[in-house]
Amino acid sequence: MGQKPLVKPSRDILVAARFLSEGGIGGVPTETVYGLAADALNPSAVRKIFEAKSRPFIDPLIVHVSDMRMAEQVAEFTDEARLLASRFWPGPLTMVLPRKSIVPDIVTAGMDTVAVRMPSHPIMHELICAAHTPIAAPSANPFGYVSPTKAEHVIEQLGGRVDFVLDGGDCACGVESTIVLMTSNPKKLLRPGPVRACDIEEALSQKIDRSPKVNEAHPQAPGMLKSHYSPKSALRLFNDVSEIPSDFKGEIIFIKRPDEIKSNYYWLSQDGSPKEAMRSLFALLRALDKISKYGIYCQNPPPGDDWLALADRLGRARNKMSK
Repeated sequence: MGQKPLVKPSRDILVAARFLSEGGIGGVPTETVYGLAADALNPSAVRKIFEAKSRPFIDPLIVHVSDMRMAEQVAEFTDEARLLASRFWPGPLTMVLPRKSIVPDIVTAGMDTVAVRMPSHPIMHELICAAHTPIAAPSANPFGYVSPTKAEHVIEQLGGRVDFVLDGGDCACGVESTIVLMTSNPKKLLRPGPVRACDIEEALSQKIDRSPKVNEAHPQAPGMLKSHYSPKSALRLFNDVSEIPSDFKGEIIFIKRPDEIKSNYYWLSQDGSPKEAMRSLFALLRALDKISKYGIYCQNPPPGDDWLALADRLGRARNKMSK
């Protein structure tokens, strides 16, 4: 396919849209993480996503839409789903809803539901409008690895497998969208994210199941596998620095800037802001993964809804494997 261009926004949105209309794939910015995009209604194009990422076909994709009209072309909306859409869309909330027949089986892993989201990133919105089609877009990284939050991350790992990369700057959220299963009672939180569980409960005036059982052989949504978002370096978690062996020579990540600074100390936030910590996590893990020789320790976040997404990502990223 020749040289893979780094497409600049606005001026070249139509270039990227043309690649998608011709069955191509490319890296695209969203407010959560960078996605690997294809025409969601083109099974051959969607297959390229799975092949580029080495993603198992059991793992369904999120379909991104530009407006409610497009959303209702791919999914059946209940009054509750419309309520959440009016409250949180455009934004980092994904709803799992009954699918319509227009959605290919490869997108839904053969299930009768489809995950739908309306992203707020202006470049992604403009691209969907220009392409005149819903866009399937999981994170633009090899399956299981740390998600990309910069265009450079996509180019480093998938540059030779994509037709374009749209550079939309650093992602504002830094972790993937919140996913809620809307076809059950109570509703189920399948993946915590930037939209807090308590805010969803407030909008619905009902509690949701925050710890649903997961069938790893056939997950209902992306990001539900036990091991995910992992660096190649060994990653372990700690609550207090006293838990780390005194002779540890690797990198240590704190939630907020520690009072005492050492050469191997890093932090996700200056003052303990959960939004800043989420925004920093994947970029810092990627950077340290390049230099780490002895592994990484990362501090567990405190309890509470504000920290649920960060705790989830770290829990799935932890590993005891070495490079």
